[in-house]
Amino acid sequence: NVDEWKNMPAVSYLGKEVCVECHDDEGEKLEFSPHIIIQCENCHGPGRDHPETGNPETMTIDRSRLLCLRCHADLSYANSSRADLSAIDPNEHNVDSECVQCHNPHTAEFKADA
Repeated sequence: NVDEWKNMPAVSYLGKEVCVECHDDEGEKLEFSPHIIIQCENCHGPGRDHPETGNPETMTIDRSRLLCLRCHADLSYANSSRADLSAIDPNEHNVDSECVQCHNPHTAEFKADA
């Protein structure tokens, strides 16, 4: 749920503040996104070796549908903020596609060119 994502400890992670020192353009996009509550490394993987090496291959980006469906599967829970999230039926909505093919997770917008 949203509170779990907000409060997920970033043990051995650098944290969003370190990421936006170099990736300020992505940080600016996130300022207006509902995904601002999610730490970068929850999707991009631990960045602890990235600043020293400058090598993006030290990070593994999770582009799987399963990651997105942790929040965006259509599950209604009474008395929760879950209903406030955009949700899909994963058995019906673009079953054979990764979400990032059509959606930009940094802006939470639909990609017009997809």
